[in-house]
Amino acid sequence: MKKEEKKLTDKLGILVDDNSTDRTGLYDTEDNKEKAILIGTGSLDDLDELNELLITAGGIEVGRLVQNITKANAAHYIGKGKLEELAEEVYIKDAGLAIFDDELTGAQIRNIEKELKVRVIDRTQIILDIFAKRASSKEGKLQVELAQLKYLLPRLSGFGVEMSRAGAGIGTRGPGEQKLEIDRRRIRERISSLEDEIKQIKRHRNTQRKSRSNMYNICLVGYTNSGKSTLLNSLSDSNIYVEDKLFATLDPTTRRIRLKSGEEVTITDTVGFIRNLPYDLIEAFKSTLEEVTYADLLLHVVDASNESYEEQIKAVDSILKDLQVYDKPTILVVNKTDKTDEQIFIPKGFKDVVYISAKEKANLNVLLKKIEDYAEEDSSLVELGITYNQAHLIPYLYENGKVIKKEYKAGHIYIKGKFSPLVIGKVKEYIVK
Repeated sequence: MKKEEKKLTDKLGILVDDNSTDRTGLYDTEDNKEKAILIGTGSLDDLDELNELLITAGGIEVGRLVQNITKANAAHYIGKGKLEELAEEVYIKDAGLAIFDDELTGAQIRNIEKELKVRVIDRTQIILDIFAKRASSKEGKLQVELAQLKYLLPRLSGFGVEMSRAGAGIGTRGPGEQKLEIDRRRIRERISSLEDEIKQIKRHRNTQRKSRSNMYNICLVGYTNSGKSTLLNSLSDSNIYVEDKLFATLDPTTRRIRLKSGEEVTITDTVGFIRNLPYDLIEAFKSTLEEVTYADLLLHVVDASNESYEEQIKAVDSILKDLQVYDKPTILVVNKTDKTDEQIFIPKGFKDVVYISAKEKANLNVLLKKIEDYAEEDSSLVELGITYNQAHLIPYLYENGKVIKKEYKAGHIYIKGKFSPLVIGKVKEYIVK
């Protein structure tokens, strides 16, 4: 990291030390967890996911309030009467934090904090906070920092002079809110620097992607905590980190598996999606999410045991549309069937559905057969006459396709098999007319 960037990093309180092992800033004991009141504009049940986010961030819910409004109050988001009720609830429950299930402006946060006398954060901040906690790779840390700075930049003036909250608890990881004298120009310079670094990493990722471009590529997508990493572990006999919390893993992980036909394919796990995933976060993680763009097949993993599975499917589909990959071939993988006896409703548009338990490795053979069917759909049956001086192509054909027949003949090696358009393009001069 350059010296000038290091100075700005220190001033902003950004936690991007690659050698740091403690990025959480959370309290360790159950008794010392930060108490929070949750506030929304729907039903009380609508705040269940916000509570899950709070638990993942290391806090504990001590109450929740909702108000049905058609338009947010410009000054306080909620009405004055509800704000007074919230202030009373904060005092009675001895809460130190109020979390709104929507994105607030800097001015709204400042005004609400003035009334409540406790810290106020919104849904975007707590998601960014969790990402800051979970990011472990250099790319992940850079992407989170970029998203946090983009969130902070338009809110600098709104927070007012009380902006020294870095490290004070949930919602303060990363840049936090520093004193107002940190001008926008220097933050924009840091944003520009981060974007350049991420572009360099993206170029490296593209090089890695090219090395497996001759293989059939599969990408796991799904709502956070739907079991994607567990599925990747089960399919590839790997030991990727898994935890029963939101956003347990952020960095894409790719594994190779060999299908029953002998063809080798790659499967990549991606960051989990969530309802109202912050736009800046999607933008920052574009280079990571591009794995979805280059995939030949998507496995949309859904948690059958979650009562909100329909909404989660819609949320994932919405992000896939934003990424312009919604039309890719997709298998809906209904996971965690070991946790429920309920038959889930499958939305229209899914041609193939497979019910599995990734944890119990139940029905994975059916899923693998479906994957094989899709992989073979893109393949064509061809006959090749490989000259002996090009015999090094034979192992390549075995590794990247399905060789049905091989014969040694005068002047060439006869190969009959099914191969992808990419493989055929590399050996087209040897196709037997």
